[in-house]
Amino acid sequence: MANRIGVYVCHCGTNIAGKVDVSQVAAYASGLKNVVVARDYKFMCSDPGQETIIRDIRGKGLNRVVVASCSPRLHEKTFQNACLRGGLNPFLFQMTCIREHCSWVTADREEATKKAKHLVAAAVDRVNYHQRLYSRKEKVHPDVMVVGAGIAGIQAALDISKAGFNVHLVERASSIGGHMAQFDKTFPTLDCAACISTPKMVAVSQEPRINLMTYSEVVAVKGFVGNYTVTVKKKPRYINENLCTGCGLCMEKCPKKVPSEFEEGIGTRKAIYRNSPQSVPNKPVIDTESCLYFRKGKCRVCEKNCPSGAIDFTQTETELVLDVGSIVIATGFDILDPTPLTQYGFGRYPEVYTGLQFERLNNAVGPTGGKIVMKNGKAPESVGIIHCVGSRDANHHPYCSRVCCMYALKYDHLIKDKVGHHVKIYNFYIDMRCFGKGYEEFYRRVQEEGVTFIRGRPAEITDEARSPEEEGRLTVVCEDTLLGRNLRVPVDMVILCTAMQPRQDTPQVARVFGISQGMDKFFLEEHPKLGPVSTATDGIFLAGACQGPKDIPDAVSHASGAACQALALAAKGEVTISPTTSFINPDICVGCRICVGLCPYSAIEFDERRSVAVVNEAMCKGCGSCAGYCPSGAAQIRHFTEKAVFAELEGVLEFLRENEPAPVVDDLWSVATKPLD
Repeated sequence: MANRIGVYVCHCGTNIAGKVDVSQVAAYASGLKNVVVARDYKFMCSDPGQETIIRDIRGKGLNRVVVASCSPRLHEKTFQNACLRGGLNPFLFQMTCIREHCSWVTADREEATKKAKHLVAAAVDRVNYHQRLYSRKEKVHPDVMVVGAGIAGIQAALDISKAGFNVHLVERASSIGGHMAQFDKTFPTLDCAACISTPKMVAVSQEPRINLMTYSEVVAVKGFVGNYTVTVKKKPRYINENLCTGCGLCMEKCPKKVPSEFEEGIGTRKAIYRNSPQSVPNKPVIDTESCLYFRKGKCRVCEKNCPSGAIDFTQTETELVLDVGSIVIATGFDILDPTPLTQYGFGRYPEVYTGLQFERLNNAVGPTGGKIVMKNGKAPESVGIIHCVGSRDANHHPYCSRVCCMYALKYDHLIKDKVGHHVKIYNFYIDMRCFGKGYEEFYRRVQEEGVTFIRGRPAEITDEARSPEEEGRLTVVCEDTLLGRNLRVPVDMVILCTAMQPRQDTPQVARVFGISQGMDKFFLEEHPKLGPVSTATDGIFLAGACQGPKDIPDAVSHASGAACQALALAAKGEVTISPTTSFINPDICVGCRICVGLCPYSAIEFDERRSVAVVNEAMCKGCGSCAGYCPSGAAQIRHFTEKAVFAELEGVLEFLRENEPAPVVDDLWSVATKPLD
């Protein structure tokens, strides 16, 4: 029986109709083989648009549907569901993109219309070869894993546990809190950062539904949405956490001092240490790189002085295997190291600080006890704050880091408040981006406090004096682009507002979890508007600044969104698995095993008895790596079979044959069907 195909061309307002003659495309489609109805409509994704498809399926006996509209990423599921409601298998549907691929990228109306006809012809030819496929349902393990215990990970874990589900919270550092634990105040309300975050950190440690694993990292993830098996490597602290009381005597007696990472290198810590008195868990850890016992086989002062006998040098690395239904990634961000930006003198001049270093300088439990002082112990009389260091810079990060303007304003206020209103503060900026609630008001407040704003990115910071007032000080050399003048501004201290950037280990984390990175190297969300917390891998969600630069309110709300998505899976208890997976024809497979090594999801195994490769459909994501490389053609992807794909190519060429010389068409076909080397 011949197929009965319905074709529906969307105007998308003027997004498509502004460049494509949609009625002409629909008229052309009506003459294609097996097409029994072709219509155009303003918004096919609207309720009336979907109802039109449903009526035609029922009234005209359609057994195939083609929609020409926007990207399938946006609305393929919408139209598949419409087909399902009409009684048609959703995989007997094909969507072709004439918005992003035609109207938005083609200047000439006639050419755009012609190209739209190409794509519709291709879709019609392809849909003839679609087969009925059926999704299956799998049970969802109710437990959730959250990776990273900064403020985003903490919020996600608390939200999930509040709903009554168990959470495994994995943090690679020795204590939780992330970068927020380093802050003193938060903008624009100037709340104490510890007052906000510490109760949440304590709540995590006390919540019975949260299994907190610090000094741990995920090393392997297997399985599929709803049923992931995660391997977690737990590093030894060399402290028995059950015996340790957190008294701190071991740290007092330890003779070895090293620069502290938590203090951003401007303070020191012992070889046995905890980040701060507010650390959660409030237990120390031994740094084997610095410990005299691990390096030279002697010392053990901490063990001799521990009143509870909690020091345990025999501890070894352990691995735990956990079953979870979904995973929330909240691994956070790094701060750009400004050392390569030699014009700013970081690392050469002792009074040039990063923003995080200034946070610790200003913090009540920081190395100076919260006093804003220079290396000589004196308070600065003038401070230069340089915005966008590494951000909005084609040579480093072209994106805006979103927080720099506001934390610079926060520093302006804190310096005026702590050191005195006589201190001269200069902000060197490109433009001020104060976009959040209360942010613009805070900007005005700082202006009224007498802070000077100079529009222009500084050319360099130098200690070469050209006038008596520059002697013994740093000079910021810049252009004020508002005044059109070059300036030399002498200051005692410089603070660099460095860019937020992806963590250094982001590529490795992406590989472990099977997720992607965007052009900015942050983790890539499924859709920037409709799926900001989802990833292309079902059941894995993003929370906080691992997806892109965010301030604390945005990171927290993003984390709650990720928690909501994970809870939706856990609460439903089952998940629908797409049937668009690969399959390997055992009659054709030659047992070369190339596909086994190629599969990024470890979904293909080799059956030694039959000497053929076999796909685990539960783990397969239908990426097509195996089908694209298989030398025998045994590996295929359901819904993307060779017949369907080549029919799509033939559909394009069919249109061309009517409009182009034969040699051009033959050349295109030879290129399209040329085997891969």
